[in-house]
Amino acid sequence: MRRLDERPRGGCPIPAVGWRSALGDPRRLGDWLAFFDREVTEQPWRAVLEVWWPRLVPGIAAGATHGVIRTGHAVHALLAHEDGPRLAELGQALGYWAARWQQVPSAAPSGTSGPASALAGVPRIADQSADIDHRLGQLTGLSGWPAALAALRPAADAGQARDLLAGLTTAAAVRYLPNAHGSPVMLIHSATAPMAVLRTLPALPSTQWVVSLHAAWAASAAVTAAYAPAAPLPRHALPTAHRSAEETFALAVRHQDEHVIKLADTCLDVHRRTGCPDALAAVTRAIELIDEP
Repeated sequence: MRRLDERPRGGCPIPAVGWRSALGDPRRLGDWLAFFDREVTEQPWRAVLEVWWPRLVPGIAAGATHGVIRTGHAVHALLAHEDGPRLAELGQALGYWAARWQQVPSAAPSGTSGPASALAGVPRIADQSADIDHRLGQLTGLSGWPAALAALRPAADAGQARDLLAGLTTAAAVRYLPNAHGSPVMLIHSATAPMAVLRTLPALPSTQWVVSLHAAWAASAAVTAAYAPAAPLPRHALPTAHRSAEETFALAVRHQDEHVIKLADTCLDVHRRTGCPDALAAVTRAIELIDEP
């Protein structure tokens, strides 16, 4: 809470019709926050999400994927218990996402690769010397980018979309361990963004699950292309999981960095589903590389 900025004020209300011109305009953040405050107050939150998710998810790169990540945490919390503060957080998450809305070049999966193989085949951008906007801007001209996105096998139905999304989250979390030195903070989003989408699925109509998979895959691949190192480190040079899941999460909380905590949250979910020890080792690696705030 001590690290939060003061909430910006709106100056020009966003109408229910004609909102598109304000989408992706960070100068309208205060207006978007006020807009979604009203939306989640005047309507059931699931109805708001059903309308706005398909409008926002094409711009999943918003704020280095923080828009969808924040929304996913808010939805996950509301599914467990609905109250005023959680509704307010969902409104602010959607408002932030709308103000920072940003697309990445995408292509629908049509290949035969599973998530791990598809992620391993993502090419790296040439210039990794600047911020994320500069890096994502290179995807349009990146040789092999459309083919890499298409390599993932498609989902025939909502159930397959959920399973592929879970597999993508697992692959990205485990892949963080040998590749984190490329960018310890930014590569975390390759796992936490698809996890946010996965946790939102239960609150969405199943008709929106496949397109949600496509967006999450594009986001995870884009972060990988933008920040992956030239080569992964060998396994013998990396930490192993010698603590329990609970002890690992406690270490992340004591570290206090929000990215470490978000990665730990994702990796514990992966570990519960798969039992993969490298999911916990990835958290240890993040703690090693990221300075405490």
